[in-house]
Amino acid sequence: MGKSVKFGEKTKTVGKVIELIPLGGLGEFGTNCLAVRYGDEMLIVDVGMGFPEESVYGVDVSVPDFDFLEEYRDEITAIILTHGHEDHLGALPYILKKFNVPVYASHFTAGLAESKLQEHDLLDDVLLHRVEPRDVVELGSFSVEFIRVSHSLIDCFALAIKTPVGTIIHTGDYKVDETPVIGEPIDLRTLRRYGQEGVLALTSDSTNATVPGRTPSERAVIPAFEEIFTEAEGRIVVSTFSSSIHRLQIVLDVAQQFNRKVCVLGRSMVKNVEIAERLGYLDIHDGLLVSLNESKKLHDSEIVYLVTGSQGEPRAALTQLATQSYKGVTIEEGDTVVLSARIIPGNERGISRLIGEIYKRGGKIIDEKRRLVHVSGHASQEDIRIMTEAVRPKFVVPVHGEYRMLYRHKEFLKNHVGYADENIILIENGDVLELDGERAHVTGKRDVGRTFIDDSGFEEIDRETVRERKQLANDGVVTPVITLSEQTGALESPPEIVSRGVIGVDGASNGFVKEMQGVVTKSIEGASKEERRDTTLLKERVRVDLKRFIQKQTGAKPVIVPVVVQV
Repeated sequence: MGKSVKFGEKTKTVGKVIELIPLGGLGEFGTNCLAVRYGDEMLIVDVGMGFPEESVYGVDVSVPDFDFLEEYRDEITAIILTHGHEDHLGALPYILKKFNVPVYASHFTAGLAESKLQEHDLLDDVLLHRVEPRDVVELGSFSVEFIRVSHSLIDCFALAIKTPVGTIIHTGDYKVDETPVIGEPIDLRTLRRYGQEGVLALTSDSTNATVPGRTPSERAVIPAFEEIFTEAEGRIVVSTFSSSIHRLQIVLDVAQQFNRKVCVLGRSMVKNVEIAERLGYLDIHDGLLVSLNESKKLHDSEIVYLVTGSQGEPRAALTQLATQSYKGVTIEEGDTVVLSARIIPGNERGISRLIGEIYKRGGKIIDEKRRLVHVSGHASQEDIRIMTEAVRPKFVVPVHGEYRMLYRHKEFLKNHVGYADENIILIENGDVLELDGERAHVTGKRDVGRTFIDDSGFEEIDRETVRERKQLANDGVVTPVITLSEQTGALESPPEIVSRGVIGVDGASNGFVKEMQGVVTKSIEGASKEERRDTTLLKERVRVDLKRFIQKQTGAKPVIVPVVVQV
């Protein structure tokens, strides 16, 4: 170890460094993943998934490209999960298939992780450790304490990662909620203790860094729900994130208060309610929950449907209720639909369509713009102040969010908390941030791309395939079919051109098609004997020549797939 000397209130270790390498979550929503490296040891904090723009090309979600970690295979000590949201644990099966290392998580997060690992047939092969708040785990040179924080989900942690260089506090997703619906409030006492002892760096949630003031408590939505239940004469349909266990408990409690039964619809909602009840996080009165068939027998004023689909997902329960029939149940005149969730950026169009369908069927819609039926789970500016002043780090590294949020986080700390510009470090995915106890600076950049997952949720799709799909959607495909003599390599007949979705090409009568035939013929006639014998070389020659011609003539870049038939 290096020599330890005092640096103000902090301890500096000369000659040793900590590296922070974000694999995702900076400059974007979702895909949160951070590598923390000291010497030849590495921790992975969170392994989240995201929802890419390429979803229309058969891509459901994306996860970090964990191939970057291959060179550190023998260094990875453990994966630590701060909480159970998909953008923090959704990629767990995919990283464990490559690097089977121990996983540390809270009881509820572990319950969600188990369900996901079971789907991928990994549960029996993974060492999953459950930890409690204030537990300390020794992992080589790292010592990690799990600190309770408040969030829209339950059983969430900030992490105090002690290293020979200094302590890193990682907030995870958090807000300062003194009155959560379930569980204990954020543990500011422990955070302040670390602040007094000295914290080298705080990696801090930036999602709501543009929002002034404090984020309301989860309990703030209760009055609005009570008003809605008082006013509604027909059925009530509540759609929220299935992981928002605080919100689910509120709906269950208010339903009990107003003598309504609750029917839970949607695979993830049913699963999360079952996990939360089994682990003792949800308090559900006997007889409160009813099946779908039982719900159909009740009067409209006696039932609440708790459903998935607040983001307008096409296959979710709410969309099916609004557009067709969900196992014999549909939205009808007199129903009240409560959208108790924020709009995730990128989902605006789908949610707008969903709302239109609900209105068409005569449903009444209540969302966060009309009533306080949703509060964020993320720290607003004054929460950020409370966290930062409790921890008192030497350096602050904004994480989680688009770059504008990271930047506003920095501006707020400079203008309102008194941090100097050089003590707030903005980094992006792939940056290697080096901390030596005195300085913090980016020393390199790693290629940390994305791995795309198909609609089944199990198969990985490489970036080149997604690029080709996007190209097909935008520019179409051209297939030159070439028939050659197997003996001489000469053309047996003029090339055929088959095109789909290419602007300006409408069939064999099109003059441009004849020009493409001429280009292919000329390309083959100019090929060497070696190229004619090797169909792979010949296809590439034709592809390049035809691509250049089409691009020069039309500006389009279709996918070109030559087919060579030897007779």
